[in-house]
Amino acid sequence: MIYEFLAEGFEELEAIAPLDILRRAGVKVQTVGIGGKVVIGSHGIAVTCDSMPDEIDREACEGVILPGGPGRVNLANSPAMMDMLRIVSQRGGMIAAICGAPEILGRLGYLEGRRACCYPGFEDKLLGAQVCFDPVVIDGNVITSRGAGTSVAFALAIVRYLASPELASEIAKQIQCV
Repeated sequence: MIYEFLAEGFEELEAIAPLDILRRAGVKVQTVGIGGKVVIGSHGIAVTCDSMPDEIDREACEGVILPGGPGRVNLANSPAMMDMLRIVSQRGGMIAAICGAPEILGRLGYLEGRRACCYPGFEDKLLGAQVCFDPVVIDGNVITSRGAGTSVAFALAIVRYLASPELASEIAKQIQCV
């Protein structure tokens, strides 16, 4: 199971594109509401999450997705999300963060010696990383991306990592991603 954590102020495109594309790929993914079952994004869009932190199966978790936007601060303040991130990291599971959320990974040392990207202006927060300016960067089990405009590429990179390049290509064709 992949868990995508949503906290008030999350960037909607960065959350919904991966959720949609992973489900198209047949990847088991659930949204986890930090602070409530219904979470409001940075543009006022309400999302009803699949579960709350106390309902997730920690043993089944194979990866986490962290959308950016102003909500990244609320994610970083969530003990439940931080605990799950630690567990996934220790297991070598997938850690994916987009926009400003890679700063959380930098602060925790998860980017040490890795290539990573983020929203422009956050580069100094990618502590220990070799900063890249590609739309999406995969380095080992860590996937980072730059922002809302790269959300589909980010989601397809996650499918490539979790499933296969062929499936990611097939989905890109289906959704007319050029």
